[in-house]
Amino acid sequence: MKKFLPYLGVTVLGSAITLGAANYLREEPKEIIVESGQSMPVQGALYSVNEKGNLEAFDFTDAAEKVTPAVVHIRSTAQITPGSNPQYRRLPDPFRDFFGDDLYGGQPRKREGTGSGVIINSEGYIVTNNHVVEGADELEVTLNDNRVFKAKLIGTDPNTDLALLQVKAEDLPHLSFVNSDDVKVGEWVMAVGNPFNLNSTVTAGIVSAKGRSIRILQGSSPIESFIQTDAAINPGNSGGALVNLEGDLVGINTAIASNTGSYTGYGFAVPSNLVNKVVEDLLNYGTVQRGYLGIMISDVNSAIAEDEDLDINRGILVDSLMSGSAAREAGIEVGDVIVAVDGNTVNTVPELQERIGRRRPGDKVNLTVNRDGSQNDIEVVLNNGEGDPEVVKLEERKVLARLGAEFEEIPEGLANALDIEGGVMVSNIEGGALSRTSVQEGFIITEVNDKPVKTVEDLEQLLNERKGKTVTLTGVYENYPGKYYVAFGF
Repeated sequence: MKKFLPYLGVTVLGSAITLGAANYLREEPKEIIVESGQSMPVQGALYSVNEKGNLEAFDFTDAAEKVTPAVVHIRSTAQITPGSNPQYRRLPDPFRDFFGDDLYGGQPRKREGTGSGVIINSEGYIVTNNHVVEGADELEVTLNDNRVFKAKLIGTDPNTDLALLQVKAEDLPHLSFVNSDDVKVGEWVMAVGNPFNLNSTVTAGIVSAKGRSIRILQGSSPIESFIQTDAAINPGNSGGALVNLEGDLVGINTAIASNTGSYTGYGFAVPSNLVNKVVEDLLNYGTVQRGYLGIMISDVNSAIAEDEDLDINRGILVDSLMSGSAAREAGIEVGDVIVAVDGNTVNTVPELQERIGRRRPGDKVNLTVNRDGSQNDIEVVLNNGEGDPEVVKLEERKVLARLGAEFEEIPEGLANALDIEGGVMVSNIEGGALSRTSVQEGFIITEVNDKPVKTVEDLEQLLNERKGKTVTLTGVYENYPGKYYVAFGF
């Protein structure tokens, strides 16, 4: 299914894709595992040419000594009550009424998970993955020198699977971001993290590919343009560092492609330029600012070029434009093929996705498009997804967090099958207002107090209008007939 930019995906075939911190005592196993692990054997045939023109063996020790003190172990703890358990909430009402809280003994249960994180400045700010800290009531960080701190969650971004924490400590060793645009395929990198609850494991490999989309992130509008590496990544290394031979941060380790949940040769990291932008937004705005083009797009290949009678067989084809979108206002047309952003070549949807994902509402971007065989440069002023170039206020984003769930617009095909004009599906209910209602995961919100909901932005706006009042949600379930209603104070 095509999605509105900058959030699009590419299908991965053949193997399971796993994210993840190692989670223990989970009420429901998630299909997410994680990264880093047993050192890959490094053969003795690794050599470089020194300044004198002589061969010398690669030495990773300087980078390892620099990086390991800045990589931390993170332990998350959450109390799961029977009524908030996802398995329990998926039961139809009659079964939940029958079992009641006795389904899980009526007692809260502890869920623990572990992962890694990277200190990015001396003031104790730490970057990790959202799935490492998601739903946690308590976060504990262990430094490389075995000091332990309680951590404060500054903010999260499920759409990039990133989170920012802070510990109360000073003069901490930290890593610097490198420009991930300069990272080359074939370049040596190291993955550093805490796999399998081990401390500071270092593995080496190369950058295998860039701009990979594996359709694994579960945010409402995910951005995926991963750096792929063959450095060993295994459970517990989520949120760890991918660095170059100078020990600078290339990316944050996030996922692996595996049939077993352990390393099989394919690891994926969020590129440092995107990480840096998310961190800056969380610090400066309290929420991530996203610039939108407002277009539907697809990759151009030889088959599409022939079908669409294009004069080019690479780039990103504009299939349609949203009414009032930034791209439409700038003069982008259906059938245009986007080949560059601000002079940087883009050949695939993930590459364009990342470029736009680094920008904010109000930013100007220069798109190079191929139209009828000739290239044109078109300046576009990005908007915030609500039709204007203003940044989104934190208060407007907090409203969804109060519901304690994730939300995603349903595809057109599902809307047609359910005979509705659109809606927003609820997933991952963990605490918040919805956990105290009968709403189950999979509920598709179609109205808030009789006003239609087609997008996540619609839901945000309508909930903001109902602060301090009663909210009535109307919706449907894919596998249950009829409409459902739920009301609660907000």
